[in-house]
Amino acid sequence: MDFNERIESLFEEYQRQRNSLTEMQQKMRALTATATSPRREVTVTVGQNGVLTDIKFPTSAHKRLTPADLAEVILTAYAEAKEDVTAQAAAVLAPMLPDGTDARALVDGTAGTDAYLPAHPRMATSVREMLGLGRQPR
Repeated sequence: MDFNERIESLFEEYQRQRNSLTEMQQKMRALTATATSPRREVTVTVGQNGVLTDIKFPTSAHKRLTPADLAEVILTAYAEAKEDVTAQAAAVLAPMLPDGTDARALVDGTAGTDAYLPAHPRMATSVREMLGLGRQPR
């Protein structure tokens, strides 16, 4: 493969990755999760990043709760919905990440520095060779 073909191939790969990223962003924006308390006092819906988007009281059961108990039921349902949307986000993100990268840790914000900026940047062997960097360290 000559230089021009290789550059064209790299550009096509870039376009594929860009299109995949656009698709992933659309999927991420559309994420929602809903959780209902066990006795149906409250239903909570969250959007991307666990942002609360709706609270409903499907029955009158919430009226029998003390304010503290109602707050606890709401927060528990919210935590469940947030957990669900976080798992969905990790599932959407995972295919875009390098092998071995923990998508859930990235979404949770618990990933280490190497998950974002590895010690040795990833690049194609041909690019490393063109730059005179030799083989990529393991």
